[in-house]
Amino acid sequence: MSLRHPVLAATLGLAALCSIPGSPALAETDPAVEARQSQFKLYAHNLAVLGPMVQGRIDYDADAAQTAADNLFHLTRHDQGRMWPEGSDTGSRDDTRALPAIWEDLDDFAARFGALQAAAENLQGVAGDGLDALRPAVGQLGGACAACHDDFRAAQ
Repeated sequence: MSLRHPVLAATLGLAALCSIPGSPALAETDPAVEARQSQFKLYAHNLAVLGPMVQGRIDYDADAAQTAADNLFHLTRHDQGRMWPEGSDTGSRDDTRALPAIWEDLDDFAARFGALQAAAENLQGVAGDGLDALRPAVGQLGGACAACHDDFRAAQ
């Protein structure tokens, strides 16, 4: 079989490399770090729908707002237990912005995540009710994000 598409060939080659035990690609990757970074990217993907609406840069769309809010609600309900193993912080790795403070005060970190869950639940309940209901709910969610980022995430 001839591979005529260079992107496909490169993808298959990378997949083969990553499947070799002890390969550099595997040694540098931590599945827990990748999983939580992916989850945060999904948060951002959904917030990218809501943010422009509340800022007035795009028209309010009740269906799109509700879908994004539903997604955020469900994402915040994903079990985080295996995503934050000891040693997956900026003091141990250079591919994460998670600060050691997470592991130093897990109770505070969990409480702030609980606030994020509550804000996502509130957002889900009002996202389809109009822009006047959406704005404060997105603000509450943003506040929950910032409260955690301020103490538990390294600046870029």
